[in-house]
Amino acid sequence: MSDEKAARLAAIRAANASRRAATDSDGAIAAPTESEMPTAARKQAPAGSQPGDEAFEDMPPAMALQTLIGMLLAVALGAGVAVFALPAWLPGLSQSLLGAEPKAYWYLSRSSAFVAYILLWLSMVFGLLMTNKLARVWPGGPTAFDLHQHASLLGLAFALFHALILLGDRYIQATLFQVIVPFQYSGYEPLWVGLGQAAFYGLAIVGLSFYVKDRIGRRAWRLIHFLSFAIFVLALMHGIWSGSDSATDLARAVYWGSGGSVLFLTIYRVLVARVKMER
Repeated sequence: MSDEKAARLAAIRAANASRRAATDSDGAIAAPTESEMPTAARKQAPAGSQPGDEAFEDMPPAMALQTLIGMLLAVALGAGVAVFALPAWLPGLSQSLLGAEPKAYWYLSRSSAFVAYILLWLSMVFGLLMTNKLARVWPGGPTAFDLHQHASLLGLAFALFHALILLGDRYIQATLFQVIVPFQYSGYEPLWVGLGQAAFYGLAIVGLSFYVKDRIGRRAWRLIHFLSFAIFVLALMHGIWSGSDSATDLARAVYWGSGGSVLFLTIYRVLVARVKMER
């Protein structure tokens, strides 16, 4: 077992042990007191935070930074090979990729876009389940914590592939500068494409904040995480108005289902917080 996983497991066990020790005779689980929390959690716990949350927030990232960097580089390299090298290496494939009506790159971009969006949605769902305390029912706090981070970082990787693979599409005809700089593309649906680019960089900021949490402090880290709501809305708008298949039943089901579930969990989170403040 790696040192990071061992530290995360120790933090979880410490939080669970404190909750079990505080179980009353009726079987109700009381929140751990400040003295029962891990030392690191007591140092950085902000005013108004719920006891027990800090055990998860102090855990190291679920994915090592080196792994994330390697994954993003592999995605960029794979997209570059698919766009520039593959047609030259396989002349027989060039006709299908670069013919009169090439659609291979567009299909790859749209499929990776859907995967990235679904991963973003899952990250939102698991994050809200954790803050709503519903993760204690399913799938469990530690599992939700890992799924929240992995979904966010994998969504970032698929979003990067979605953008770079468009360099091979003849209809889009975008340059690398137009792909990586928001609102510089002036072709197909430039406004909604620009919003999608802004969502990508917002997702990158939120995802990378896992690795600088100890340096910026928990309060700043939480404020950065509030960007996730704006990122999700931007990604949803980008998918609906720039997606060529947004009118299909499958796409509508994905957008309505994901948007509705995030809205429901967000409203529930607000209501729970309001009730706690009134108490």
